[in-house]
Amino acid sequence: MRVVALIAGIFCLLAILFDAFQTIILPRRAIGRFRITRMFYMLTWRPWAFFTRRIRHPRRRETVFGYYGPLSLILLLMVWAASMLVGFALLFYAAGSPFNDAAAHAGFRTDLYVSGTTIFTLGLGDVTPHSAWSRAIVILESGTGLGFLAIVMGYFPVLYSAFSRREVSISLLDARAGSPPTAAELIRRHAYPGGDQALSLLLIEWERWSAELLESHISYPLLCYFRSQHGNQSWLSALTAILDTSALLIAGVRGPEARQAQLTFAMARHAVVDLVQIFSLQPVPGARDRLPPESAGKLYDLLCQNGVNVCRDANSLERLREMRGLYEGYAEALARYLHMPLPPWLAEHPFKDNWLTVARVRKETEAADPAPETTARPDQVAAFFDHPHNF
Repeated sequence: MRVVALIAGIFCLLAILFDAFQTIILPRRAIGRFRITRMFYMLTWRPWAFFTRRIRHPRRRETVFGYYGPLSLILLLMVWAASMLVGFALLFYAAGSPFNDAAAHAGFRTDLYVSGTTIFTLGLGDVTPHSAWSRAIVILESGTGLGFLAIVMGYFPVLYSAFSRREVSISLLDARAGSPPTAAELIRRHAYPGGDQALSLLLIEWERWSAELLESHISYPLLCYFRSQHGNQSWLSALTAILDTSALLIAGVRGPEARQAQLTFAMARHAVVDLVQIFSLQPVPGARDRLPPESAGKLYDLLCQNGVNVCRDANSLERLREMRGLYEGYAEALARYLHMPLPPWLAEHPFKDNWLTVARVRKETEAADPAPETTARPDQVAAFFDHPHNF
């Protein structure tokens, strides 16, 4: 029995330490299908999503979904700590529970108590070890607990820094592509003289954003569960809108921005495909058609009305359908798993946002009569400087 406890304790500690190393310290994709972190999220996310989906109020439902990411992080740390506590307690038990306990006979309950007070560095001293092996294990456990606490304290800033960088670009996209973001709105709002250059710069920024998303969310997959501040925004909808925009520019729009669209599309698709693999998902074949033929016609009409140089040859829709087939199945798989809706191609329920208000005011300004001459005459300038002023 003591030998079994020794083997179980060593295995438990090695599994926890290796899992924490892969999750927190190792800056690359974690390996292993039976990792503790992976099993934890498999056992907690689906029940959480099952009950949350039954909340009828959309805002409350999204709020409850938003609780999961931070709460799961805290629960995961508690699982690690509890597992290490039990692992060291098994080592004490394998050594024969070598403790002086004035309150009760030393046994596995005493081992758990000593392990708990040691790993959390309490140092109460009411139970003392009386063998060399038990003292060595106490020292090892206290050092492990202190190091674990230090790593956790450094873990939170890294996660929230990556989350903050991700959300800043999503918030900036609101004024450029609407909320939720759509490819039609993003291209339409850049249909002005010089807009092709601005759109190319925007796609450059989102190429880098996709690369940062890929690196941070593969190293820390739990960031995928962190929701955005607003219910109609998410990292997945923003990424899909950029993919939609890039696909449309490549397949059906004449302009220099199509070159950058190819680079952005490649990086964004790389991100969505790798994230599907992280969660061991499969792309959804024959997913819901987000752009049926009648909507595609409306999309091209809208772009033409706003002065976009659209290429509407006989194969334009087929080219766009081919581009969509490269990523929509993967995006749909993530949307179903994370319960984050994908954005439409066209705004389904358009509403006035800040950008529309500002655009209307600017349009009225440009349409107004020229302002009267405001340049001061030379005699007025001279009189101004000759007159005494109190500055």
